[in-house]
Amino acid sequence: MASTEGFVEADNAEAIITRIEHKSRKIESLLKQSKPVEALKTALEGSPPKTRDERCKSANWIVVHRALMAIKDVEGLLSSLDAEYYDILMKYLYRGLSTGDRPTCDQCLRIHEKLTERAGLDAYYVALLTL
Repeated sequence: MASTEGFVEADNAEAIITRIEHKSRKIESLLKQSKPVEALKTALEGSPPKTRDERCKSANWIVVHRALMAIKDVEGLLSSLDAEYYDILMKYLYRGLSTGDRPTCDQCLRIHEKLTERAGLDAYYVALLTL
C-alpha cells in the first residue's frame, strides 16, 4: 500500500499509539507532582509525525488537552517553553477551539492571546497551514 510522501504509513500507527500511551503516563505523573508546565512540554515533545491516522491524532490531542487544562500560569509557561514549540502549541490551541467545549475554548483563548503576543503571527500562519 503506497502512502503519500511525507506521511507515516498506517502500519506505523500502532507504534505511535504506544509512544503516546507512554507519554500519557509520564504526563499524569508530572501533573500529580504539580508540574503542569513540564507536563505540557512533554505532551508537545515528539508530537506524532505527519500522519493521517485519526487514532493517532485523537490520542495525542487527549494527552495535550489534559496538560493544557492544567496550566494556570500562562506567562510562566511561555517563558519556559522554547520557541520551537510555539507552532506546535498553536496548532493544538486551534484544535481545542474547534471542540466547542466552553472550558477548553476559554483556556485555549487565554493561551492563544499570550502566545500570539510572544510569537507574533508566524506561529498563527504555520498552525493554519498544518491543520
